[in-house]
Amino acid sequence: MPTLFILFGFRFFFWSNEHIPVHIHINKGDAEAKYNIESLELVENYGFKRNELRMIESILEENKEIIKERWQEYFGKGAKR
Repeated sequence: MPTLFILFGFRFFFWSNEHIPVHIHINKGDAEAKYNIESLELVENYGFKRNELRMIESILEENKEIIKERWQEYFGKGAKR
C-alpha cells in the first residue's frame, strides 16, 4: 500500500489493488476516510471529526495534481479516469 505523504499526522495512501475512479484513503489513529480526487467528494468516513475533514479537504485540494500523477505512476496509463 503506497503512502503518498504524511501531513499533520494524516497518512494519505492508495491500496495496491485500487480501482477507478481515482481516489485516496486517509487515516490517522483509528479514523479513516476515502475521497474521490477529481470531485474531492467524501466517499467514506469512519471516525474523523468535521474539523479534521476540513483540514484533509484543504490538503487534498492543494495536492490534487500530485495525487493524480502518483496514481498514474503507480497504476499505469490504463488507470487514467
